[in-house]
Amino acid sequence: MPRSEQGFDFGDGSARHADSAQAVSDSSKKAGLGHRQRLRERLLKGGAEALADYEVLEYLLFAAIKQGDTKPQAKALIARFGSLAGVLNADPKAMQAVSGVGETSAAALKAVAIAARRMARSEVGARPVLASWQALIDYLTTDMAHLTVERVRVLYLDTKNRLIDDHHVGDGSVDEAAIHPREVIRRAMDVGASALILVHNHPSGNPEPSRADIQITQRIAEAGRLLGVTLHDHVIIGREGHVSLRAKGLI
Repeated sequence: MPRSEQGFDFGDGSARHADSAQAVSDSSKKAGLGHRQRLRERLLKGGAEALADYEVLEYLLFAAIKQGDTKPQAKALIARFGSLAGVLNADPKAMQAVSGVGETSAAALKAVAIAARRMARSEVGARPVLASWQALIDYLTTDMAHLTVERVRVLYLDTKNRLIDDHHVGDGSVDEAAIHPREVIRRAMDVGASALILVHNHPSGNPEPSRADIQITQRIAEAGRLLGVTLHDHVIIGREGHVSLRAKGLI
């Protein structure tokens, strides 16, 4: 065969190879679009339980990753942070340590976490806290269960037990070095509160109270009694659930 024909045949084979590669690429894109469409349909028609946790993450990542399969990133995020809630509450920089997750993806997931917290808080603020206890627990769990540091908050309530101040006291262990009973009650007087709920989390996940938790609770309750401020409860939040010290008979 002449050299020119050999060259022609070689070039024609390369073209066929390129066409084949393009066809595979187009097929992959169509498959990806089909998968996204199927997830969207299941989400819209099936309700809250229609998608597995990693599929919810897949769908959320669609907003940041316009093309391609987001399943690997979704599964890697859950493997890294343990659960859907763990992912949404993770630090954005920690999210970006996962392969395929960039700043845009981390920001999209963070926005969802903020929206969830604000929705939960709006439920708490709309009604008296003691009459919507589960809404309060949902709010606190959303906000605190996955924290990696121990955080102390005091919820100050008015005479109708409506939330008037959600005060972040500080981070650290619950003892008088971190939270001063007199300061807690003084703030109640400053904001016009007649009652309060002490809240903190256990990063270990186990919400059972320690001796220090019980002691500081009793001191705050006593300080409140002297000035007419009621300590309704001390709630401890953990990944494994929550504990009410009042329900345990410790207040």
